[in-house]
Amino acid sequence: MSDTAAGASDAAGSDAQEPGQEQVEQEQAQQQGPARPRSLDEAMANMPEQQLRQLRLAKLAGAHGGLWLVTLGLFAAADSWQLLSGLSVAAVLAVVTGTLAGFTTATVIHEWFHLLGARNARGVYTIPKKIGLFVYDWDFARNDTQQFLTMSIAGSVGSITAVLLVWLLLPTDTLGRAAVLGGVVAGLVFAAVIEWPVLRRVRAGGDPLTELGSIDGEVLRRSLFAALAAAAAIVLFGAP
Repeated sequence: MSDTAAGASDAAGSDAQEPGQEQVEQEQAQQQGPARPRSLDEAMANMPEQQLRQLRLAKLAGAHGGLWLVTLGLFAAADSWQLLSGLSVAAVLAVVTGTLAGFTTATVIHEWFHLLGARNARGVYTIPKKIGLFVYDWDFARNDTQQFLTMSIAGSVGSITAVLLVWLLLPTDTLGRAAVLGGVVAGLVFAAVIEWPVLRRVRAGGDPLTELGSIDGEVLRRSLFAALAAAAAIVLFGAP
C-alpha cells in the first residue's frame, strides 16, 4: 500500500509540475519577443502597409532608374565610338541606342508624372508587387472622372517636360544626339496617340475604364508607326 501511495503521490507531483514548466516556457518566449522573420517575403508580410508601399515604390524607382542608366550608357559608348572612328556602323549604332535612350527617358518620366498626378488628385491606387513599366494600379471603382483626368494629363506634362529637357540640355551636333531628341519626341507621340483620344472621350462623358479598354492592337500599331515617323523626322532634319 505504501509503495502504491508513493507512486500515486509522485505522479500527482509530476502532473502538478507540468503546468509550471509550460508557464516558464511561455514567459521565456514572451521575454524573447516575436520570432524573427526567416525570409524577405515573411519580413515584408509583417510590414505596415505604408512602409510596404514605400519599399515597393523604391524598388520600382531603382529598376526604372537602372534601365535609364543602361540605355544612356549604351548611347554614350556608341556616340563616342562614332566620334572617334567615323565608321558607318558606329553611326548606325549611335542612332539606334540614342533613339532607345530618348524613348526610355520620355517613357520613364511620363509614368512617374502619372504618379505625381495621381497624388495631386488624391486618387486611390496601389503599388504593384512585381516590377514592371507601370508605377501603380489605379482604382477605377474608388476614383472619379476628374481624378482620372488629372492623373492622365500629368503623364502628358511629363512627356513634354522630357522633350524640353533634352532639347535644352543636349545639343544635336551629332547623328546620335539628334536621335536622342528623336526618341524623346517619339515617346511623347506614342503616348499621345494612345492617351489623348481616351482623354477626349472621357471629357465628353465616357467611362474611364471602358475607354481604356478600347485600346487594341490597331491603336498600338498606329501609335508605334507615328512614333517611328516622328523619330525619323527629327534625325533627318535635326542632325548636322
